[in-house]
Parts: sequence; structure tokens; C-alpha cells
Amino acid sequence: MRENKIINTIETERLYLRQWQASDFAPFAEMNANSRVMEYFPKLLTTSMSNTIAKKCQSLIDDNGWGFWAVSLKETDTFIGMVGLNHAHAEMPFSPAVEIAWRLHNDYWGLGYATEAARASINFAFDTLGLDEVVAFTAVINKRSQLVMERLGMTNTQEDFFHPMLDSNHRLAEHVLYKITRQQWQDAVLT
Repeated sequence: MRENKIINTIETERLYLRQWQASDFAPFAEMNANSRVMEYFPKLLTTSMSNTIAKKCQSLIDDNGWGFWAVSLKETDTFIGMVGLNHAHAEMPFSPAVEIAWRLHNDYWGLGYATEAARASINFAFDTLGLDEVVAFTAVINKRSQLVMERLGMTNTQEDFFHPMLDSNHRLAEHVLYKITRQQWQDAVLT
């Protein structure tokens, strides 16, 4: 998809979705070691694991022009987390698919930032990448993320699944799958 390497920064009313910078790594590692932020992930991440993820995000954006962008506040350029698009892991029962996901520092929850950045990402997926649909998934018990998905106009497919990388007895194993098509997105934008 190298031909889609058009832009690396997306601007919203309050945010920049941009390429990762070295200064983002430390606050990202702090987020990934925060039990509130990581409540619906299997484990807290070490600084090394967090840096590996950030470098991978950086590399994918370099290669493709899109991915899980670093998100910063326009006013201060403060890093607040990541939001963006990624090819869903091949072992997922709905693959191949492009997923949208977010992870913000809990200091910035409840302010509409996840929804604002995710809307810009979905718009990019349909308008720039020309995708036909975008999916999102999370643990059944993660109601906050499901509310964001619903605010985005995504619908619950009712096709719950067990995450292939988790033991079926794990408290986070059962996941919901949400979806939005380009047509649904365009219809929502017009209303």
C-alpha cells in the first residue's frame, strides 16, 4: 500500500495524529505500565516492550503513511496516547480486516479525545485508503471502548469471539466485534 503514503499527520479540532517522536516513548511507557490504562489488556508492559510497540508503530507509518498514530494536543503538543488503523492479526476470525483502536492516558479520558481521533482515522480509512469497512474489537467487559465504537456509528456484529492469543478461561478472552462500512460512514456524515 505504499501508494497510499500521502500524509503522516492528521489534524482535528483539538488534536494532531502524527508520526511518533522520541519524546513520546517515555509517556507511552508510563501509560503501558498504568493499571487503569491497561485494565482491559492481558498485562502491564515493561519499558522495553512499550518501546518495541512504539518503534513498530513508527516503522509502519514510515512504510505505509498510516497506522497507529501518536496523538498530541494541538495547544501544547502534549502526547496523550495513540489512535489509528492497523491490519488485524491474521489469526483473528474476521481477518483480513483493518481495525481501528485507541489507547489514551487516563488523564485524558472523558473529554472526547478518543472519539475525535478515531473519527479522523475512520475518515482517513474511507476517504484516503478507500477501504470498504473498518472493524473494532474489545473484551466483552470493556464497556467504555464499546461506547466509543457506538459513538463512531459502528454496530455490534453480534459475532462475539474468543481472542486467539488468550486462553479461553482468561477474563478478557471473550471479545465483541464492531464494524462500520464506508456507506454507513457516508450516511452518518450526511445526517
